[in-house]
Amino acid sequence: MNVVMNKHRILIVGGDDSHTRRLVSFLSGLDLEIERSSARPRPSSLTGSRARFSLVILPASERRDREIAFLRDLKKADPHFPVVMLSNTAGPHPLISLLQEGLIDQVTSPDDFAGIYSAVRSGLARKQLAVENEHYMKSLTELKLEQSRNTRKTLELEEIYDTTLENLMTALDLRDVETFGHSQTVAKYSQVLAGILGIEDKQVLDNIRKGALLHDIGKIAIPDSILKKPGRLTVQEWEKIRLHPSLGYGLVKEIKLVKEAGNIIMYHHEKFDGMGYPEGRQKKDIPLEARVFALADALDAITSYRPYRRERDFQAAGQEIRKHTGTQFDPQVVDAFNKLPLERWEKIRYETTRLLPSIMEYHSLVTKT
Repeated sequence: MNVVMNKHRILIVGGDDSHTRRLVSFLSGLDLEIERSSARPRPSSLTGSRARFSLVILPASERRDREIAFLRDLKKADPHFPVVMLSNTAGPHPLISLLQEGLIDQVTSPDDFAGIYSAVRSGLARKQLAVENEHYMKSLTELKLEQSRNTRKTLELEEIYDTTLENLMTALDLRDVETFGHSQTVAKYSQVLAGILGIEDKQVLDNIRKGALLHDIGKIAIPDSILKKPGRLTVQEWEKIRLHPSLGYGLVKEIKLVKEAGNIIMYHHEKFDGMGYPEGRQKKDIPLEARVFALADALDAITSYRPYRRERDFQAAGQEIRKHTGTQFDPQVVDAFNKLPLERWEKIRYETTRLLPSIMEYHSLVTKT
């Protein structure tokens, strides 16, 4: 989903200094409507049907009590209203607590204009997705009631369900630009592997696709302070990360969740030798679709760039997968993977990711800036 930037008005709170004027000029040049205020506005002026602004950029204040009171009032009025805070504090960040509480959405350096633009783009997109998903879920409930009286509503219900799944997947990818497109790639890998293993039922294959798209939906419940932490996680933080399969299953079980999709969400971190989580299942006790997805997920992870390491080629990925046959991966699934030349897997990745021009354009813009 692309964010239509020129339909949003951004408020920058800051004095009439050269730095603020340069930031206003920079963002205005990116088709954003920008206004500046020397003081924080009333929360009521930022929310409601007559609200003039879609996002606010705030400098971190030394008067933390007033700052927190303002943010709480704002989020109470509109939980989805995006707030980007500017702070150049080094070391352990004092604003982590505001991120954990959900009072602010992004923290970036006031001198990092590209980072500010990234935070604005992400904030606007997430707000748009939240509003759309509320609409879709409300419509879904209404359609379920209507379905009991009129079965002709079924097709419309299915359309809204599929749209909701796509939006949830997009929301996940937007949390981390570096993994943008990951869900689409592993979904395609999973379908291809399932087909090699003899699964021909189109509905089952589509269910596997949906499960792959939503495999990390539980991470929506994990705070950014943990999910995007640049350093090593503590034991307590790692335990929270390990909850995301169960959290994800719980988030979507009230929707019309098919078996294959639920199995992928719940068991995609189980390992063939029983050393995975959340239940430590092993061998055939792990549903086949989850075993298939585990290999597809590893293939994409190994061949993708991450901030903490460079990507490796498909030759290295093949060696790594075969090395862990019988421990991390089901030998039957590895055999299916080996039946397709590595060049074909690379082509599948290219054909999937080439349909994502918006994020490529974004990376180009940030680099030039």
